[in-house]
Amino acid sequence: QVRVVEYGGGQVQAGGSLRLSCTVSESSFSIYVMGWFRQRPGKVRECVSRIHFPVESIYYANFVKGRFTISKDVAKNTMSLQMNNLKSEDTAVYYCAAAERADGRITFTGEKEYDYWGQGTQVTVSS
Repeated sequence: QVRVVEYGGGQVQAGGSLRLSCTVSESSFSIYVMGWFRQRPGKVRECVSRIHFPVESIYYANFVKGRFTISKDVAKNTMSLQMNNLKSEDTAVYYCAAAERADGRITFTGEKEYDYWGQGTQVTVSS
């Protein structure tokens, strides 16, 4: 059974940094794309960033460009998100998601384009 597990998160002051990591537990699982989503209080879940594993392709939402950096470790089935210069509006539950193949999906910036999800980790930024 494939499990997606997030690590990191916590509370930090505005301007600070946090690092999130995510691992797909099943070693035989061939990752096509992994992504980070977040859900702010009272808001819908939104894509923060995503990274393809077989090729070099990265997406960042405009609201994190220049502040967040996504990276991958293909051998370890792991993805990380370095979050710098955090703002109070970054406060949210952050979710990791993974997809095994393209199956006609293109952007991988929508929730329905992912097959497996982590349980979420809280990030709180205080001003």
